[in-house]
Amino acid sequence: MSWSAALAADTTPHRVTSLDEATQTANNAAGWVEENWSTWLGNGLRIILIIVIAVVLRSLIRRGITKLIARMNRTAQAVDGTALGGLLVNAERRRQRSEAIGSVLRSVASFVIMGTAALTVLSVLQINLAPLLASAGVAGVAIGFGARNLVTDFLSGVFMILEDQYGVGDEIDAGVATGTVIEVGLRVTKLRGPNGAIWYVRNGEVKRIGNLSQGWSTAEVDVTLRYDEDLDRARTVIAAAGEDMAKDAPWDESLWEPVEVMGLDSVTLDSVVVRVQAKTMPGKAPAVERELRWRIKQALDAEGIRLGDPAAPADEEPAPDPSATVAAPSALANPTSPQSLATTPIPQQPPAPPTLGK
Repeated sequence: MSWSAALAADTTPHRVTSLDEATQTANNAAGWVEENWSTWLGNGLRIILIIVIAVVLRSLIRRGITKLIARMNRTAQAVDGTALGGLLVNAERRRQRSEAIGSVLRSVASFVIMGTAALTVLSVLQINLAPLLASAGVAGVAIGFGARNLVTDFLSGVFMILEDQYGVGDEIDAGVATGTVIEVGLRVTKLRGPNGAIWYVRNGEVKRIGNLSQGWSTAEVDVTLRYDEDLDRARTVIAAAGEDMAKDAPWDESLWEPVEVMGLDSVTLDSVVVRVQAKTMPGKAPAVERELRWRIKQALDAEGIRLGDPAAPADEEPAPDPSATVAAPSALANPTSPQSLATTPIPQQPPAPPTLGK
């Protein structure tokens, strides 16, 4: 037998063994697939069904929220410009508020639905969720500590919008800044100050809010009269000026109640201060105060009623001070006082008589 024949005879059993093992492995794999294919198919169909339901549900909820917000905006636009709309907030403010609320609701709905779907898929795949949830909890705590200011700003913005604390066009005092609201966000509120500066105020930094534009405003004017003026006559003139102002446009819409003379606010030796007050449309108090001062001044001048403290006559010279010619008291004025005797000059001695020489 040749060497090649011996080698072929020696390797033939190994080939047969390897082929048998491969065939056995393939048969085992086919049997395992045949046993589990139904489970895989069922799990796959369940996962697809979960994803489809989550996507459809998310789309329906987001669409419903969008339609609800759009209906709210159409209702606000329908009453805008009417008598009812004057009592409500303006359309732009309602639109921004509803859009912010809708954005929050859509984000919350997407997070809840897709998060629930993801956890359900992982449970179908028989993945232990306990370590994942524990890790997510630890990571959430770490992120919460690191971004606590951001979370505070966001939550403050959400509650501010839900409670309608202020909106676009409102004049507010936020403590850190004062001005007119030009944009409302979930994290930052943008204000325009009296000098035109734009302030970006974080919602989490606002500890108190003073809204000067909700409900109604009060216009207050102090009129300083001379002490000797007739107060009853002045009251009549001021009230007449307020009535004339309430009849003229556009002040007839800005004034919600008649101008009222409240009475004396303070009394001094030279003047008295009369307080005038009126309830106005929100945000119109400064303009009403300026116009009311203008009209009151003209009405008082026309009636000859003088304003302010009485001025001293310009040609009258002040009287001389009588104490200016009086000398200050002195101990030297008394000749018998020790000080006066101490200053008495020493009398001169008479010269000695001449002596004759011897």
